[in-house]
Amino acid sequence: MGAYLNPGNSGFTKIRNSLYVDKTGLIGMVNRTIDTAQKLTCISRPRRFGKSFAAQMLCAYYDKSCDSAALFDDLEIAQSGEYRKYLNQYDVIYLDMTNIISEAGKGEIVPYIRKKVTQELEHAYPALKADSESFTSTLVNAVELTGNKMVAIIDEWDAPIREMPEVQKEYLEFLRSLFKNSGAADKIFAFVYLTGILPIKKDGSQSAISDFEEFNMVKPRKFGVYVGFLEDEVKTLCDDYDIDFNAMKRWYDGYSFPGADSVYNPNSVMKAIRNEDFDSYWTETSAAASLMEYISLDFDGLSKTIAELIGGIEVKVDTSGFSNDLVTFRNRDDVLTLLIHLGYLAYDEETGKAHIPNEEIRREFARTIRNVKRDETIRRVRESDRLIYDTVHQNADAVAAQIEKIHAEETAILFYSNEQALRSVIKLAYFSYKDYYLKFEELPAGDGYADIVYLPKKDATLPGLVIELKWNKTAKGAIHQIKEKRYPDAIRDYGGELLLVGINYDKDAPEGKRKHTCVIEKWRQGA
Repeated sequence: MGAYLNPGNSGFTKIRNSLYVDKTGLIGMVNRTIDTAQKLTCISRPRRFGKSFAAQMLCAYYDKSCDSAALFDDLEIAQSGEYRKYLNQYDVIYLDMTNIISEAGKGEIVPYIRKKVTQELEHAYPALKADSESFTSTLVNAVELTGNKMVAIIDEWDAPIREMPEVQKEYLEFLRSLFKNSGAADKIFAFVYLTGILPIKKDGSQSAISDFEEFNMVKPRKFGVYVGFLEDEVKTLCDDYDIDFNAMKRWYDGYSFPGADSVYNPNSVMKAIRNEDFDSYWTETSAAASLMEYISLDFDGLSKTIAELIGGIEVKVDTSGFSNDLVTFRNRDDVLTLLIHLGYLAYDEETGKAHIPNEEIRREFARTIRNVKRDETIRRVRESDRLIYDTVHQNADAVAAQIEKIHAEETAILFYSNEQALRSVIKLAYFSYKDYYLKFEELPAGDGYADIVYLPKKDATLPGLVIELKWNKTAKGAIHQIKEKRYPDAIRDYGGELLLVGINYDKDAPEGKRKHTCVIEKWRQGA
């Protein structure tokens, strides 16, 4: 066993000895690509979404230098008719590009890979004729010597492109020599599996790996069920470890793909179970540090869009123009598309809309936006904070005035006239609520559904808010409905102070008369 040739199964053994969710169905999908025109696969995922776990699993399954049957015999892949056919049958070249960057030294990545893989091949096969002039020829000679093709698994393949632009040209030429030369590639590799963070860049020099079939966060296609943990998998974990499933769902669910309606962040689920604590484990990733940089970019409409997202509003995103890198942004849509690929936003391919997926990511946005140094963003945060202050202090006229202001500003996107439009205005106006409240929409309560409920967090000394919205009626009528239909029953166990907030928009009000009205009352049991 070596570091780069046939690394063995120790990595997957550690995974199996820890909390484990069976994702070996992925192996069956890869098996179906072996020696086919689809044998080049590139999977793009955010950090901490299990890319390296999958790569280590594949190494353990295919690596001919070890016996991995005990690791897989009780898993899903063992039910496949071709399970034994490919188990431990290949020489595996495994390159973890993040580690190679740290090991090789600046500018020496490609020579380092050639040298190390060649040395390990010569050690494994003393009769091998290595070609000092051509790494590709060395690999062809190795396959001819053994009579068996190889498997290449490259984890974080795009790390040198993201982190070391000075080596980009040489590195891409190296990949082209291995995978673009179809004659050599067909002789050497049974299949190739790449993982990365960003989609493949299709233009310019990075077309070196454009022959790969690509599956990313915008279009995961058949690999959507392997992006993260599925709901049934999380329910099983919660049952096994006596964890609150509803809390787990609120914190870490929110991504969805064809065939996978609820996808959870796997790293955060595992940490919540191990630590017995729900928290924003996203802050521990290097991805979190970059959020401020992206949402601070000066594009028209970006500040408003971030406020909409934090407020819980879905936003339309055109993902087609994204340049698939971390530096080339033309507009707001490019920034949002990057945030989708980095996992900050969840994307619905059918509707073309994005949203903040869960509590964990909302907290990152709410925390980060307060440090953004843009006048428009600062104004929106201050106005939202003031609106919450006026609401809890029952300054109903001030609340109505601010809601009216937001409604007027957002008429371009909220072009329909009904209570759903007003709900979007409310969510945008109260977008900084995350510092103090948990938000629930259409909450089953009493004899109906409460429009919006803001429930204080445990450490917040604020009243709960039950908000009812009306269109062309009255704010007092909204308060009456809250009481009549017993909406406060939804949070009867809350125990703290509760305010009832009725908001009405009268689009037919006479000229000069306020179109938005608000009534705020303290809830009294039995009133």
